[in-house]
Amino acid sequence: MEPASVTRFFTPRGWGLLAAGAAAFLGAAALGRRDLLALSILLIGLPLLAAALLRLVKPGFDVERTFTPPLVETGTAATVALRVRSRGASASAAAMREGLPFRFGPSPVFRFPSGYAAGDGLSTYEYRLRSSRRGLYDIGPVTADFTDPLGLARTVHTLGGTDQLAVAPAPLELPASSLFGAPGTDGTTPSRRRGTASEDDVSTREYRHGDPMRRVHWAATARHGELMVRQEEPVTAPTASILLDQRFLSYADGSVPPSDTGELVTSETFEWAVSAVISCAVFFTEAGYSVRFTDELSRPGLARSPSAVDGGAAGFRGTDGVQNLAEGLAALGLEPPPSPAAQPPGTDPAPFLALDGSGHAPGPLLVIAGRISTAEAATLAPASRYARQPLVLLVTERPAGLRPVLKILREAGWIAAAVTPATSVPAAWSLLDQDRPGLHAAGELV
Repeated sequence: MEPASVTRFFTPRGWGLLAAGAAAFLGAAALGRRDLLALSILLIGLPLLAAALLRLVKPGFDVERTFTPPLVETGTAATVALRVRSRGASASAAAMREGLPFRFGPSPVFRFPSGYAAGDGLSTYEYRLRSSRRGLYDIGPVTADFTDPLGLARTVHTLGGTDQLAVAPAPLELPASSLFGAPGTDGTTPSRRRGTASEDDVSTREYRHGDPMRRVHWAATARHGELMVRQEEPVTAPTASILLDQRFLSYADGSVPPSDTGELVTSETFEWAVSAVISCAVFFTEAGYSVRFTDELSRPGLARSPSAVDGGAAGFRGTDGVQNLAEGLAALGLEPPPSPAAQPPGTDPAPFLALDGSGHAPGPLLVIAGRISTAEAATLAPASRYARQPLVLLVTERPAGLRPVLKILREAGWIAAAVTPATSVPAAWSLLDQDRPGLHAAGELV
């Protein structure tokens, strides 16, 4: 990127020479001394010439920025490696400042070239960043303050562009739950016995060339009189579904109204919900499930996230899948309510109405939402029949106001709890194990 945006011209030394040259010029005019006139031209010309050279001889730079790890979790540090390489005309010494969002504190300042600069003009710098809040942050550009070799003139250039650092929510370790056993391929708890007399015949087949001998089933071999091997177990993973209500009005407690500033639209209650999503996703993955993540309209849950690897994906499997989900959650904000001009009243799609069981595996179904109405709870209630473990976590500043909602859900078969954002996610997860009418654990379960 070529340098640009010159903002100032002379150093204090340069201004001093200009002042001395002006004084010499006045003295030459008053005294008629040609030597003073020549001195004044020299003193004034040197800073002007230095400033002109800085403008005309523009050093070029390549700026490269990498993050380690590429995706950082809240509360952990990322190491930023900044590589600045001069190209073309040799660049003079410069003070360089990295551009950082206000959240990260003072911007680091470097000297160019560095003390360990390579022979090809490459200088490498490292610094660390840490954020307690998730988001997608613009890091850069670099501003460089150049001076000429005599220190008379200066110019400030903007070098390179910005790179985005994704800060994902950190998963919290959830306690073991009696609600979940070892999942089978259909989301149920498997049995080791098939209940038939011919189970060896069902689980074995004839030996084929290339089969490893460790798979030989000796009991079936003795019965059939030929080599029999165990059949491979199916590899289909059961699915746990997580539905996150992303509507702004559901999490309006103490939140900032939507704006066009480009900042993440969120609230404390929604931050709690996002933390619950990634924590539960890790829990389900470690239990052997793949994860299906959707919003309140059963759309892919990361469709609106600018940090998502694939916004149209709803399924996430294994460690890589959870990492992709976490990266998408980094910049997932609340969905602002539609303007009356854009959508006439009464035409909004009903939340939870599309949760009709189509496309859902009979595994766990976890709904995480904010403050929902009794009408919305009545819409959600029948969906409990489509899941082996139907779970609801509601987060709001006033959980006592959701007693009618919880009553509707529990009567329909949901295991439900309402908590405040001050409740830890692991504690809320434990409340689902204790869900009984009238239980008030620590004043949180309604």
